[in-house]
Amino acid sequence: MLNVVVLVSGGGTNLQAIIDAVNDGTITNTRLTGVISNNQNAYALERAEMAGIPAFCVSPKNYDSRELFNEAFLNKIDELQPDLIVLAGFLVVIPKEMIEKYRNKIINIHPSLIPAFCGTGYYGLKVHEAALARGVKVVGATVHFVDEGTDTGPIILQKAVDVQNGDTPQVLQRRVMEEAEWKILPQAIDLIANGRVEVVNGKAVVAQ
Repeated sequence: MLNVVVLVSGGGTNLQAIIDAVNDGTITNTRLTGVISNNQNAYALERAEMAGIPAFCVSPKNYDSRELFNEAFLNKIDELQPDLIVLAGFLVVIPKEMIEKYRNKIINIHPSLIPAFCGTGYYGLKVHEAALARGVKVVGATVHFVDEGTDTGPIILQKAVDVQNGDTPQVLQRRVMEEAEWKILPQAIDLIANGRVEVVNGKAVVAQ
């Protein structure tokens, strides 16, 4: 059984997709053991509580330095003993100590087809604004392992989504969520839970 901890900063729509997928059997061999947010007002914490998942807030605002926050954050992670950590819209820089300790056990969902529209400054609606400004015809989402870079870790899954005439950033964001993010994030967790993903020479290999 894969013990999963989900990290989230906002509304938690990807968290809800994971909860629903565990409940309906799309994700197998998996138990959600905790949700952590840096934002005490995040609706994601309510989603977790409604689903009976332990929910915690660990916020940098409550610590005198980033070092003290990082220590408390990592302590809470360790306490939950995760086999996999899922970043589902988590807007806090992951401490290097945590990346080292949980190498290839942290995944992230990013709302573009990496390497397009990724890296520092590309998050949330900004990704979709940039895609529309560039005039691309296809966007999508990527699930990848987390390393020391920003959106640079081994790619596990990607799914493309067509841009349509008249799309606004908000409309495009919603379509990417519905058609890509909410599908490939649960799929990636299920693959990992069943031992079908490994990292070889810096690349994620998915067993068919």
